[in-house]
Amino acid sequence: MPSENPLLTPSTLPYGLPDYRLIRPEHYLPAFDVAFAQHREEISRITRARSMPTFENTMVPIEESGSALEQVAHTFYTVSSADATEEIQEIDEQLAPLMSAHHDAIQLDSALFWRIKTLHEQIEASDWTDEQRYLVQRHFQEMSHAGAALDEDAKAQLTRLNQRLSVLSTTFEKNLLADTNDLAVVFDDVSELEGLSDGALSAAAQAASDRGLEGKWLITLTLFTGHPALSSLTNRESRRRILEASRARGRRGNEHDNRAVLLEIVRLRAERARLLGYASHAAYITSDQTAGSPDAVHTLLRKLAVPAAENARREQEALQALIDADPEPFPLEAHDWAYYTEKVRTARYDIDTAALRPWFEAERVLQQGVFRAATELYGVTFTERHDLPAYHPDARVFELHNEDGSELGLYVLDLYTRDSKRGGAWMNSIVSQSRLRDSRPVVVNNLNVPKPAAGQRTLLSLDEVTTLFHEFGHALHGLFATVTYPHFAGTNVFRDFVEFPSQVNEMWIYWPEILTSYARHIETDEPLPADLVTRLHESEAFNQGFATSEYLAASWLDQAWHSLAADDAKADIDVALFEAAALADIGLANPVVPTRYSSTYFAHVFSGGYSAGYYSYIWSEVLDADTVEWFRENGGLTRANGDRFRERLLGVGGSKDPLEAYRDFRGRDARIEPLLARRGLTG
Repeated sequence: MPSENPLLTPSTLPYGLPDYRLIRPEHYLPAFDVAFAQHREEISRITRARSMPTFENTMVPIEESGSALEQVAHTFYTVSSADATEEIQEIDEQLAPLMSAHHDAIQLDSALFWRIKTLHEQIEASDWTDEQRYLVQRHFQEMSHAGAALDEDAKAQLTRLNQRLSVLSTTFEKNLLADTNDLAVVFDDVSELEGLSDGALSAAAQAASDRGLEGKWLITLTLFTGHPALSSLTNRESRRRILEASRARGRRGNEHDNRAVLLEIVRLRAERARLLGYASHAAYITSDQTAGSPDAVHTLLRKLAVPAAENARREQEALQALIDADPEPFPLEAHDWAYYTEKVRTARYDIDTAALRPWFEAERVLQQGVFRAATELYGVTFTERHDLPAYHPDARVFELHNEDGSELGLYVLDLYTRDSKRGGAWMNSIVSQSRLRDSRPVVVNNLNVPKPAAGQRTLLSLDEVTTLFHEFGHALHGLFATVTYPHFAGTNVFRDFVEFPSQVNEMWIYWPEILTSYARHIETDEPLPADLVTRLHESEAFNQGFATSEYLAASWLDQAWHSLAADDAKADIDVALFEAAALADIGLANPVVPTRYSSTYFAHVFSGGYSAGYYSYIWSEVLDADTVEWFRENGGLTRANGDRFRERLLGVGGSKDPLEAYRDFRGRDARIEPLLARRGLTG
């Protein structure tokens, strides 16, 4: 009964945080069934109205509808991504086609579309607020984009395609999680891991112990192709084993092989695009993004690929020269790049990034780095709420207040990797802010940092520090967005704009007063030496040929797959040959610089929300680099600057065209030159 299901009764916890202590897996599907029915009835009441459409009798009830479903979905998908037990995965598989069918039932409802279309025709003559006008515009555009104007036969076909695609995406993610766990590399002798820090060895021993492999060491794989251990492992065979395991995911011919899955996804997405009147899935996706078309994306990627590839080749020559000076030289291979890059970095800048870990103790980075920067910029304060339950014992809950003492929301941090957590790092919402619903935000950050043995503190790599600041930028976007209508809440913005606030937040990593606060030696409390900080700044463009090339290669793979027309997206495509041809086409077919994600483990585009949109990171970075320049020109870390950024960009959520919001903040459109300089792509 609904009264016995904690998902169907209002939470008694602050901010509507779900009481995960009461929620069991068997509660989810019944709760979804009830929430689906409730949402359909809410929409039916709107479409049954005999009166002509008005904003009050159509748009307001649309925005009020679906709150129960949204709450159940946010509660479940938080768990299914971060603690996907076998039972949760089974629920996810059952739920995928149900969720897709329900979404289509709403988005393709002809009567609802007629009411919105009628309002859309009245926009210019209306006395609505700017947010109300934009709400009507977005609902009309999104329903049109979803296929609401199609005839009933086409809608039925579209619904079948969407349901099958939802199942395939879930299958892709399940296969990837299983194969990633299977391919974790076991080492019998600690000497094979020479070069790893004591903390990294402790984490590897703990990971092995957790799987019942006492006396061994387990290196779990990251979502992306490379691995942090590759930069410090002295044993070349160990490096080779880790990279080969990473690149083998989803293409071993076993039950977790993702090749047939991704090919069907590509084919069905292309068919759907044709049904909706587009030449390709890429054309369909970009038509409702700031980019506007695949041509705009391809132009940017090709413009960057040529200098990036040239820089990577120069970097490769420098690494080969270093190897050739060894008594037993050998040709540089992909698993050698990170290790010898660190040698060159050490020789050129006297920086050993692995040796920086003692300065990056996780708790201090969080409190005196990430949180302090937010306090200095925006006046917000953080209090850990040990009394509030999260969905996993490792997840911690913090309450945020504004400078005036008013309540802002909750922030949940889930730092550590585990076999039930998908790879990568991300932010998601559990509760979204809305004045209409009188709700305040609850947001989550997930990372995949190896957990050390009990009693040992967590030391982060510089990359992990960057990831924490980055993901917290997403969290701030979700926390600060202050909108009336839930459709615009938090990070509900165009996909190729969503990475912008998170990338901007990375700038505070090296900001002097923030860096000296959090980057202090775990034993001596000494700050990171000033000369080392100078050398870190000097080395910011170092290895950017590799970094930019691997990212652009993945972006181009995404575009290549999703630029296929329906007739060309065949089930017998050889995935490896297709990848090779695509990378050759853009001039990034360098075997020593593998793509950041290969197709069979490219979760962003085959099980996440970035299909035909992985370009978003570099697209947003144009805005980010230009914004960093603005902060530096205007005094940097000040409350005045933070208030302006919060009010004009973070605070508007999705309630305004993002490029218009950017112009309001910056006073002009973004220039690409700061990005080119940052990436070392000038001159």
